[in-house]
Amino acid sequence: MGPPPLTIPLVTPPPHIPPQAPQSPPAMGLLSDPHCRRALARLIVRLNTPLCVLSYVLGLGWFLALAFPPLAPRTYMSENAMGSTMVEEQFSLGERALALARDFATHKKKAGGMPTAWLEKTMWSLGLEVHQQQFSHTLPFPDESRERYLVRGTNVYGILRAPRAASTEALVLSTGCAPGPHNNQAVGLLLALAAYFRGQIYWAKDIIFLINEHDLLGMEAWLEAYHDVNITAVRSSGPLGRAGAIQAAISLELSSDVVTSFDVAVEGLNGQLPNLDLLNLFNAFCQKNGLLCTIQGKLQRSDWDSLPAYARSLQTLLLMVLAQASGRPRGEHGLFLRYRIEALTLRGINSFRQYKYDLSTVGKTLEGMFRKLNNLLERLHQSYFFYLLPSLSRFVSIGVYMPAFGFLILVLILRALDLWMKLNRTDPGSSEQLSDSNHGPSTTEAPRLLALVPPVLVCHAAGLALYYLPVLGQSVATQHFPVSEAEAVVLTLIAIYVAGMALPHSTHRVLGGPGSAAAARGWMVLKLLALLYLAAQLTALALLNFSLGFLLAVTMVPAAAATAPTGPRVLLALVLVLATPAVTLLLGIFLERELVEAPAAPGEAWQRFLGALGQGLLLHHLHGAFLYPLLALGTYPCWLLLWNVLFWD
Repeated sequence: MGPPPLTIPLVTPPPHIPPQAPQSPPAMGLLSDPHCRRALARLIVRLNTPLCVLSYVLGLGWFLALAFPPLAPRTYMSENAMGSTMVEEQFSLGERALALARDFATHKKKAGGMPTAWLEKTMWSLGLEVHQQQFSHTLPFPDESRERYLVRGTNVYGILRAPRAASTEALVLSTGCAPGPHNNQAVGLLLALAAYFRGQIYWAKDIIFLINEHDLLGMEAWLEAYHDVNITAVRSSGPLGRAGAIQAAISLELSSDVVTSFDVAVEGLNGQLPNLDLLNLFNAFCQKNGLLCTIQGKLQRSDWDSLPAYARSLQTLLLMVLAQASGRPRGEHGLFLRYRIEALTLRGINSFRQYKYDLSTVGKTLEGMFRKLNNLLERLHQSYFFYLLPSLSRFVSIGVYMPAFGFLILVLILRALDLWMKLNRTDPGSSEQLSDSNHGPSTTEAPRLLALVPPVLVCHAAGLALYYLPVLGQSVATQHFPVSEAEAVVLTLIAIYVAGMALPHSTHRVLGGPGSAAAARGWMVLKLLALLYLAAQLTALALLNFSLGFLLAVTMVPAAAATAPTGPRVLLALVLVLATPAVTLLLGIFLERELVEAPAAPGEAWQRFLGALGQGLLLHHLHGAFLYPLLALGTYPCWLLLWNVLFWD
């Protein structure tokens, strides 16, 4: 029999399914429905105040929770080249460091300042390539401490050329020549380390040993000359001897023969921070050599689960926020960060603690750090650049602390949405009024935007006057009042600041007409503009300096949200005055003194407040700090807009 015949089954084609349009997410579908949009608008308007209060409380609560261990994990080393501290430090020139410190103090006293000739001779004898830099800088007004207009100084530095590389990369160890006995031991230790490093053959990077004069001014002059830029109009002499591209820098401050602990400063100019790995490296070698190390002057506790440990962590966190918000470098390392150079300042503390450490132990710690930095194959980049520190062994990353700021900014957004919906309502039969008062108009007439131009121009003109006039008008003030130049600048600044509150802000009545609907709704448009302006400013600022943006948001957001010409005007005026940036600075001074357990009396706090104003001006004109122009040209005009809203008739 043959094979059975092959049968082919009939395949029924699938039914035709017409293509469906892609479905939008449920939220988009709700927003596309006009009834849902209207219901959402009514909900936001009705619950606006409770939502704003809830958002503000959540922002403060989130920030206070940052000191808890779940939100502040332990630090760890991200850079593979520095992952282990298995380095055998052999520095034993502590006695030589003390002898060099005594010689330096003697020659400094004899020269009445920087003993340039002795430093050059000593560095040459150690086998370094020695250079000096003379610089001068004219101050915009005399500083309060020394009453000087023109600053002249000299920087001396020696370069240890790497025997195993082609001078393409470098490290810096620096210290300052200060008047009196301050920092003599730091100079002695720096020279002793140079002598020890000169005898080693494993260096793959040049090492620069820098002794600068006049603190930040000398460091700024050296950095600008080294990188061949002129940011602050400092004048220096001749070309500098250069090494490789600087990878990292350590600034040392030491004024005693023994130390009980080291305090590390990380905050730089405009609140910049070094890579977290550099701080972790210092902490690791301190633990290895048994050195006590602190941050913000606070020693971390081991019992992290206790309430006292949380209080200590919160104190340290708040001190760092205040220091970063000031924008002032907490050490000479702060100017290196502008040039993408990771740097720290290490301060030796000699307190009443029982355990003391000599310069040999300190030298071993610095030797280990430089040997680890010598192993770097590239710049530090794998760890965090944006962080907060409740202690040296724990950190809070940017992804954890930014929600606290986001909740505060949400208050401004909710208030702006509330005003926007009230201004764009088209239902004339609704019982809700366009004004917060019971007799406010409910018309939908568009506000005359021309009425908003004069207040905006006047507020920003006041900001320009606050920025330029204190320095430009100091000579006129000294001629008519018995004050010094520095006092004239600060008092002029305060006078312009207060005068801005007394400017006539009623030009809208001339343009809009008394009692017109456009004038009645004009304050809502002006407040909407001020809220969006403030939200944009604070958001951009928080990305550069979180601490400054957060502190301004904590004080200004409640006042900005509550300001209206229809409420209790005296109470709202008091709240708005307390929210001004100047009062925020004064309150920050009181808080800082409380946190360091040295409370300030009102008179002392006022003197510190005046000094902070003068130092802020000098820091901007000498080093390019952006805090003063930001407050004068941005935050202060925005606050004046809110002041206009409050007194809108």
